[in-house]
Amino acid sequence: MAEHHPERQSPIDAHGIIGDLRSAALVNDKGSVDFFCWPEFDSPSIFCSLLDTPEAGIFQLAPDLPDARREQIYLPDTNVLQTRWLSEQAVVEITDLLPIGDSVDDLPLLMRRVRVVSGEATFHMRCAVRHDYARANTRAQMDEQSVIFSAEGQPSLRLLADQALHIDGESAVASFSLQQNQHAEFVLGGADDPRFKDDGAKMCLERTLKFWRDWIGQSNYRGRWREMVNRSALALKLLTSRKHGAILAAATFGLPETPGGERNWDYRYTWIRDASFTVYAFMRLGFVDEANAYMGWLRGRVSDCHGHSTKLNILYAIDGRQQLPETELSHLCGHGDAQPVRIGNGAYDQIQLDIFGELMDAVYLVNKYGDAISHQGWKHVREVVDQVCETWQTTDVGIWEMRGEQHHFLHSRLMCWVALDRAIRLASKRSLPAPFAQWDQTRQAIYADIWDNFWDEERGHFVQYKGGTALDGSMLLMPLVRFVSAKDPRWLSTLEAIEKTLVRDGMVYRYRNDDANIDGLTGTEGAFAACSFWYVECLARAGQVEKAHLEFEQLLRYANPLGLYAEEFDSHGRHLGNTPQALTHLALISAASFLDRRLSGEKGEWQP
Repeated sequence: MAEHHPERQSPIDAHGIIGDLRSAALVNDKGSVDFFCWPEFDSPSIFCSLLDTPEAGIFQLAPDLPDARREQIYLPDTNVLQTRWLSEQAVVEITDLLPIGDSVDDLPLLMRRVRVVSGEATFHMRCAVRHDYARANTRAQMDEQSVIFSAEGQPSLRLLADQALHIDGESAVASFSLQQNQHAEFVLGGADDPRFKDDGAKMCLERTLKFWRDWIGQSNYRGRWREMVNRSALALKLLTSRKHGAILAAATFGLPETPGGERNWDYRYTWIRDASFTVYAFMRLGFVDEANAYMGWLRGRVSDCHGHSTKLNILYAIDGRQQLPETELSHLCGHGDAQPVRIGNGAYDQIQLDIFGELMDAVYLVNKYGDAISHQGWKHVREVVDQVCETWQTTDVGIWEMRGEQHHFLHSRLMCWVALDRAIRLASKRSLPAPFAQWDQTRQAIYADIWDNFWDEERGHFVQYKGGTALDGSMLLMPLVRFVSAKDPRWLSTLEAIEKTLVRDGMVYRYRNDDANIDGLTGTEGAFAACSFWYVECLARAGQVEKAHLEFEQLLRYANPLGLYAEEFDSHGRHLGNTPQALTHLALISAASFLDRRLSGEKGEWQP
C-alpha cells in the first residue's frame, strides 16, 4: 500500500454511521466515506481508508471551504446523516444514507446528496472503489453517464451522478459549482441495481426517514436522557440484520484498542453474549420484534435442519457460518499504524462458559415479554442447562477472550449460576417439565463455590479468578444479574476496591494484569466503555444516586458529537476500538433507565 500519512486518517470518534440493516458505512466529519463493506456487514471492504490511506478506497465529497466550521448531525430520530460546512462564503450540507429497501435482498445503495443552503461553493468528488480490502485490482470505466468499478472475482459497482463524471487513476472524479438552493446527487450500488433506472432519490430519502422515525417511535423510554437513549437504540438497530435477525458486536474491524498496538480485532460478527445483552436492551425499551427475531436466528444455531441439537459456539457470522478463521491484512498500515489488521476472529472456537448465562437470560426475557418458548425450544434449553451442570467447574478463557492461560473465572462461574437460575424460573412460570432438584442443587453448588472460592478475606473483595488476587470489571455484573444485593457489605467493599484500582474519572478498565500478561498480548488497553456504564448502575443500585448521576453525565460527554460510542476510551476520553459498539450502547440504555427511575423517586423498576 502507499506510504502512510497518518494525518489523513480521521479519529475513530470523528465518524457517523449509516446503514440499511444489511451493511453499514462510516462517514467522517470531512465528508468522506472511509469505511464501507459491501454488500454485507462482513463482506470485503470497498472503502477502507480508515485503516490505511485513501488508496485503500474512499468516497470523498466536500466543498472548497477550507476555513469552514464542520459539524455532523443525524436528521432527528433517524440514521440519516448530515455533514455541514459553515463559512462566510457559504453554508453547505451533505446528506448520506443507505436507503431501506423494499426487500431484505435489496443490495445496499449509498446515496449522497449535497445542497448549498446559503451562498455558493465549488465541490470536489472522488470515488475510489477498491475491492476485497484493497487487495484486488479494481478498474474504473465510463458507461454512458455513470462509472463502473470492476475487479476479477468481485461484484461490480456503479456510480451514477447528475454531475459530469471523469476517470482519474481508476477513480471517478468530478468538480462542480452550485448556487444557493441547488443540489447534486451521487448514488453508488450494484452495477445492475434496477433502482438506478428510477428517479426516486427523494422518495428513497422520505421512505427511509419514515422507517427510522416509525421504528424509534415505538420506544417506551420517556426519561430525562431520551435523546441519548434513542440514539443508542438506533445504533443497536443499525447493527441488526433485517434478513437473519442476528445482531453485530460492532460495524468495523481492525480499529485499535491500544494506539499503535496489536489489539485489533474483527467485530462484524454475532457474539452470543453481546447479542443476548442487546435483547435485554431492546426488551427494556419495548422493541419486542427485534428480540423475537434474534431468538429465531438463535434457534438455527442450537439445532440443525432436522431439529437435532448442535454445539453452541461463542460467535457466528450473521448468516450462521461457524468457521471464521483469522487473517492478517499485512498490506494495510492500520489506523494510526496499529498492526496487524485482522479479519475473521480466532475466538470462534474458544471455550467461554459465560455464554450460557447470557443466552438463558435472553431466553427468559423473551418468554416474559415476547413469544413463549416452543416445545422444541424448551428441549434445547434443557440440553444447554444440562451441559452447564456438567461443565461449570471447568476452566475457560473468560468473558474477555483471554489468549493466555485458562482459569476458573468468576464471571464465567457467575453466568453459569444465571443459566441455572433463569432456567428454573422459566420452568416454574411456564409449568415446563424440568429436573428441578438437580438444577437447584447445581445452582446452590455454584452459589456456594463463588462465595467460598472467589472471596478474598485478606483483601476484602472478590477476585477475578480462583487463586488470583486481581479485580475485574465484569464483577460489576454481580448485582445487575441479581446474584448479590447491591448493598451487601461484601459487594460494597468489592465496589470500593474496583473504584480504587480500575476506575479513572468514571472510566473503568476491564483489568490491570499487565505484569501477569494474563491476556497473552503485549501492551495495555483503554478503559472499557460498557464497564463504565455498569459502574454507574452499580452506584445507583447501591443508593449512591448523586455520585452515579455525576459519573453518568461525565460519560455522556465522552460520546462523539453524534452520541455514538466505540468500545473503549483512551486517557483523554477519546475513542478506541471498533465502533459503534453494541455492548456500550446497551449498557448506556440500562444505566439511564435505572438511574432515571431513582432520580424520579420511583421504587419499582423494570424486572428481568
